[in-house]
Amino acid sequence: MDEPKPKARNKRTAWMLSLLVAGMFGFGFALVPLYGLICQVTGIQSAVIAKPGSSNPTSALAATDRVVTVKFDATVNDGLPWAFVPSVNKLQVRVGQPQTVNYQVRNLADHPVTGQAIPAVAPWQATNHFSKSECFCFTRQTLEAGEVREMPVLFVITSELPEGIDSLTLSYTFMNVNQDPVAEESAPTLPTITGG
Repeated sequence: MDEPKPKARNKRTAWMLSLLVAGMFGFGFALVPLYGLICQVTGIQSAVIAKPGSSNPTSALAATDRVVTVKFDATVNDGLPWAFVPSVNKLQVRVGQPQTVNYQVRNLADHPVTGQAIPAVAPWQATNHFSKSECFCFTRQTLEAGEVREMPVLFVITSELPEGIDSLTLSYTFMNVNQDPVAEESAPTLPTITGG
């Protein structure tokens, strides 16, 4: 008589774990649209939310003699069959002077794939002083099978950048927004690439 109870308990545990895994999978797909919605509603361009009373970065765009090093990083999330690299690894940038840097992306799949780039600036204290006026991260990008695309980022570092910061990193992570699991399963294994 005691035999069915452990089996029933194991079955219930397996069912609950399956629901948990399905929920986590669904949440992963919801992250990109949720991030876009948060950015649209709040008007921010990266994951760090400005604190009330913080200064407006567009009010301090005058060029100065101060120069900082900007490093560029590019990664692709699992499940996105793309190669993604910046055109340069780092650049000396004059504060207040607009700069353009290109990233190159290639779809390695044999079908169209849509991705969304999620930007981040480090250290986080520089986020509100790194202003992008043009960026591929503002919209989803759809690449046809084998397509290669140059994608520019036009940015300026405001003169309000704290004095202690002389180097910062602009990172992008591309996420797969396609919701076709069959297409994702048929994607090729990505080679390891580095920026050039």
